[in-house]
Amino acid sequence: MGWPMHEMSLMSDLLGKATRVVEDAGADRAVLVGVRLGALSHLSEEHLRGHFETASVGTVLEGADLAVEVGTDPADPHAQDVMLVHVDVAAAEV
Repeated sequence: MGWPMHEMSLMSDLLGKATRVVEDAGADRAVLVGVRLGALSHLSEEHLRGHFETASVGTVLEGADLAVEVGTDPADPHAQDVMLVHVDVAAAEV
């Protein structure tokens, strides 16, 4: 993927958590993934969207909309984090 190690680690963690939510729900795929970027996370919303789109290809997250909330408070205890906030899923077809 050609990403810095830190960004690869963040995306791997984020996609892993979102994938587990989809799997635990017994769903076919995610339709919306909500993420919060801390004020000091060193990722822009645009950068995150690009990484998410590329990294989700071939997974249950591919094609999901990405809702990004960007924090502005550097004193927030999660200011350096990229956090999964929610995942909306599509029900498994019977």
